[in-house]
Order: sequence, then C-alpha cells, then structure tokens
Amino acid sequence: MNECIFCKIINGEIPAEVVYNGANVTAFRDINPVAPVHVLIVPNRHVNDIRDERAFEGDLLKEMFQVANEVAEMEGIAESGYRLLINYGRDANLVVPHLHLHLIGGRPLGPMVARR
Repeated sequence: MNECIFCKIINGEIPAEVVYNGANVTAFRDINPVAPVHVLIVPNRHVNDIRDERAFEGDLLKEMFQVANEVAEMEGIAESGYRLLINYGRDANLVVPHLHLHLIGGRPLGPMVARR
C-alpha cells in the first residue's frame, strides 16, 4: 500500500517513536495520545482491518497481543492495568485502514464507552 501511513512508518519513510520492531509486528507511539501510554501495535505487512482474512493467517493476532503485553511491561503499566482496543469501521472511528491494536494506559481510563 503506497499511501498507507502505517506502512510508511514501518518502512522508515515517516518518522515515528518505535518502541518495538519485530519480524512480523511493529509498535510505535500514537501521535495523538489519549493517555500517558498510547502505543499502536501493527502488522508489518499491510492488513486492511480486523475483517481482512489476512488478519487470521498464522499467529499474527496472537503475536500482536503478545507484543502488547511486552510493551505494557516495558512502559511500566502491566500491573496497574491497560486497555487493548481494535477499531473497525466508521462508527468506531477507524481512521487509518491498516489493522492496529491500541495499547492505552498510564492513568485510570474510566468507562469503556460513554453512555448516551
């Protein structure tokens, strides 16, 4: 994907604060954090979203969650707690169409979704 911002980050074309770089998965800080720790865990190959069949090939999702746990340890939030979140579609505010897992923590996060 030539226009995918996450692919460009993974390929080193756009600077980012990378906190983990593995063979299949990369993790970097979100440029608009919603908490003191806000890291995006992404597959190194382009996968559109969680409904893309490529998301379920091999152990990709498992590795993404394992990396999230490792990064939580490195960031010092493993004991206090953190949220893992995958968005899909317009109603969930999916902005970048490249599968990504949000690791959010470092403060009390409150309710999962605002009640209306």
